[in-house]
Amino acid sequence: MIARVQSYALSGLDGVAVTVEADVSKGLPSYEMVGLPDAAVKESKERVKSAVKNSALDFPAHRVTINLAPAYVKKEGSAFDLPVAISLLIAYGELVANVDSVIFLGELALNGDLRPVTGVLPSIISARDKGFTKFVIPKENEKEAGYIHGVEVYAAKTLREVVDHFSGLSPLSATQTTEFCAENRNAKTSYDLSFVKGQEIAKRALEVAVAGGHNILFVGPPGSGKTMLARSIPSVMPDMSFDEALEITKIHSVAGTLGEAGIVEQRPFRSPHHTATTVSLCGGGNKTVHPGEISLAHGGVLFLDELPEYKRSSLEALRQPLEDGVITISRSGGTVTYPASFMLCASMNPCPCGHYGSKKRRCTCTPNDIRKYRARISGPLLDRIDIQVEVDGVEYDALVSEAMEESSAAVKARADRARKIQRERFQEGNVNTNAEMGEKETREYCKLDKECENVLREAFESLHLSARARSRILKVARTIADLELSETITPEHLYEAISYRTYGAEISEDI
Repeated sequence: MIARVQSYALSGLDGVAVTVEADVSKGLPSYEMVGLPDAAVKESKERVKSAVKNSALDFPAHRVTINLAPAYVKKEGSAFDLPVAISLLIAYGELVANVDSVIFLGELALNGDLRPVTGVLPSIISARDKGFTKFVIPKENEKEAGYIHGVEVYAAKTLREVVDHFSGLSPLSATQTTEFCAENRNAKTSYDLSFVKGQEIAKRALEVAVAGGHNILFVGPPGSGKTMLARSIPSVMPDMSFDEALEITKIHSVAGTLGEAGIVEQRPFRSPHHTATTVSLCGGGNKTVHPGEISLAHGGVLFLDELPEYKRSSLEALRQPLEDGVITISRSGGTVTYPASFMLCASMNPCPCGHYGSKKRRCTCTPNDIRKYRARISGPLLDRIDIQVEVDGVEYDALVSEAMEESSAAVKARADRARKIQRERFQEGNVNTNAEMGEKETREYCKLDKECENVLREAFESLHLSARARSRILKVARTIADLELSETITPEHLYEAISYRTYGAEISEDI
């Protein structure tokens, strides 16, 4: 007898329907699996056999053939254990049920328990979009599935529970849908701008960066507060919408980094060490393509501390996703595109010793040392960082002052107001923030009068700026105007935006 059960595989974040066919026929006991399974899928034989027997069910002592269709799609992971077991039991006659419209996902333990698997949320969303509405998953994946509307999800702890559900002995209750709360969950972070003493210029630059979704670079000596400023960014960023949370959760579900809540509640803040490889940053692997740090930072912040210490090849790999908001990874196992729309925040010392330009300590580096150090970061990469601000040390009196600094909540309120203006401005297109504007939007919304044009022309020529730098100055100026509730860009807005590019121009000259 032949039985068919539906399951789902993933290619990146997109689901592919997989039909699990089981044929139990007369002959010497054997077990064959075909349909391009990887090692983890092939190993399901012993897991399924032990799980069936330890669930007080009969395993067929016949010739068993399992086919995973379509055969041209690579089947990976342990999520096919449950559909293989159910198809076997139906083919053997141990279970009599109509499961044609049900999707099964789950790994089996030897004692018949169902273990959680990765990628449940994107699999269910993809299957729902193809018309499937009923799903059976492990109990530990119930929370993430609970955020998906328009489906019936049954979460089971064991294989026996699944069999009893479809045989009618003990039906399972459908998972209750969970509503997502859009309140500022980022407030849970222990980092707040109110803890950062002084650094008014850096705080202002941070506010502008968040308000327009711009990339930012902090340059300053050790201990000047660069890392604390960076870690405070999530507390200033706007609340996530439900659609944003789902998209971010898809990535973390595939990567296996999803927490107990079942959904990503806070905007991601990823801070890979400077020894991170290009593959760990961009994603990939030998055969299976997994999301990297820049995809895990999607919708949030990618913080690169001590930027010049990263490998040059790793930094150059950031250039394409910084422009496109996605990253395409090609490996022998296939080509996958992951979202990679993040806010890049980087920090660096001005020189190897860290004190070049400091008012407090003398720099001990030679000019050649400084040039070599700065040359580790290419001009094209710096061009893609909209805001570059210098940070110096804080005076002792400022550190011990009892005066309250402005809180992240106050800064967030202004940034949210600016973001609202941008949403209304770009509601007809695919752009969400000023930083994402293309040439068309820049021409339309960043128009300059003659005075402003002269200001920008003078800066362009004196600072030897590139065409990309000019475009990014306009976008930053547009954000500053939004923060000031100004419909037009004024010379004051341009002067501030230009001041955030002087360090990059200085570096370009030095190297």
